[in-house]
Amino acid sequence: MSSEQKPTVLSAPSRRQQIFFSWTKDVLIYVVVLNLFVEYVDGVVIDSFTISILTALLLKALLEIVLGLEHRVAHFFAAWPGNLSKFLRIMSAWLILFSSKFLILEAEDLVFGDHVELGTFVHVLSLVIALMITRLAVQRIYIALGERKPAAT
Repeated sequence: MSSEQKPTVLSAPSRRQQIFFSWTKDVLIYVVVLNLFVEYVDGVVIDSFTISILTALLLKALLEIVLGLEHRVAHFFAAWPGNLSKFLRIMSAWLILFSSKFLILEAEDLVFGDHVELGTFVHVLSLVIALMITRLAVQRIYIALGERKPAAT
């Protein structure tokens, strides 16, 4: 390295950078998973790649809303003492996550009409689970790559 070149020091990312990275990463993951479903599941149809990108954006927004609501409700019940609150927290989470699949189907139909067909409830449920698992896997790989271990000698 020459004396004129100095190593770049990276500062911690800002909150806006973190949000941008999260959305970019998730939308790219969603586009890949959506298009794999289009290719391998007969009931899932998206007319074009552009519409699959827009569908991924809508799915990301809807899943953020649903997960945010689920977390708020869970925190609400977590503040209560006793087993009833634990039961209500679990049941409300299940109800929110279950009913959200219908919201996703309706929103996609409202926005894209005949250009997007996500199939049956089982297809949507499988799609959402695949999206969440893939997102979690990529996140875990990213974290694992950042962990430092002593070099072997």
